[in-house]
Amino acid sequence: MNPEEYLYILALKQCKNIGNINLKKLINHLGSAKKVWESSPKSLLSTTGIGKQSILNIGNKDLLLTAEKEIKLSEKLGINIISQNDALYPKHLLNCDDSPVILFYKGNLNPDLNPISIVGTRKMTAYGKTFIQDLLAGLSGSKISTVSGLALGVDSSVHEESLKNQIPTMAVLAQGLCSIYPAKNKNLAHKILENDGALITEYASFEGMAKENFLQRNRIIAGFSPNLIVVETAYGGGSITTVNCANQYNRDVFALPGRVTDVYSQGCNQLISLNKAETIVDINSLIKNLNFIPQPELFPKEEPKIEIDPEKKDHHKILAIITENKSISLDELADQSGILHHKLLPILLDLEIYGYINCLSGRQYQLN
Repeated sequence: MNPEEYLYILALKQCKNIGNINLKKLINHLGSAKKVWESSPKSLLSTTGIGKQSILNIGNKDLLLTAEKEIKLSEKLGINIISQNDALYPKHLLNCDDSPVILFYKGNLNPDLNPISIVGTRKMTAYGKTFIQDLLAGLSGSKISTVSGLALGVDSSVHEESLKNQIPTMAVLAQGLCSIYPAKNKNLAHKILENDGALITEYASFEGMAKENFLQRNRIIAGFSPNLIVVETAYGGGSITTVNCANQYNRDVFALPGRVTDVYSQGCNQLISLNKAETIVDINSLIKNLNFIPQPELFPKEEPKIEIDPEKKDHHKILAIITENKSISLDELADQSGILHHKLLPILLDLEIYGYINCLSGRQYQLN
């Protein structure tokens, strides 16, 4: 993108009543941020959904001066700026209607890695910490990166365990990159950058920090990856808003269940009960659901413990079909076997209980 375009996007970001959705409408309608900035009120109002309140500050020279200062400050501090037209812009975010028109980042955005978003409470328990340790150890060596919010608790643990397992990790911040919040994580932020990770935000330094920024930040974490994992959260925790965004974006959401008496498992249990998240049964199955291969030394393959009765011919028939496929859907199994769904489901459940197959998201089945 022409660097001049960043200047006008930053100027437009300062205009009241222009959010990311309206800004994208204006740019798409008029061709560029510069043309939006220089257009007449009549041209601006010809854009569908744009009202008079949204265009009041467009063309204000003071806003353009602030944008110029921001670009100079970014250059001085080594902060990169990208828009949705740049190759490095996170590809999964492009599909989100309210995704940021512009992003600021430090570090390395590697488009060849598969991002996995992981969130949870700031008051993480030993149960949550152990889960994160085991999960990221199991994913070590895969072509992935992790995405979280640099907050205390689960976020910090995700970043720290990623670093231990040499997994690049990305922290999405709720303020400009001129400062790190919380201050306690400044050293962690430096380690992320030193180990091929990135610090990312949609906020310029002139936007400051506000409480609502954290909720807005959550939508970026949700949209960054096709998968979202919720480790621990209470009722109404910030992670719930992240899940709601992920559901709107049609992401696969997985939640770690816990005891009903544990405060920081109650939110996860609720998400599962409302079908807003799939249950994490064990780490091995979760990694397979994410379409990665678990580390064999960490999760040794168990042989099936229950033999299939030779008289159960349909069981053997279904197992043979699944064996021939990397993964296969319920509908495809019904077509190939000629067995109706209501008779097929109990067979599949038996094979899963016996230890022969796994049920993946979207009712896909594969060998265990």
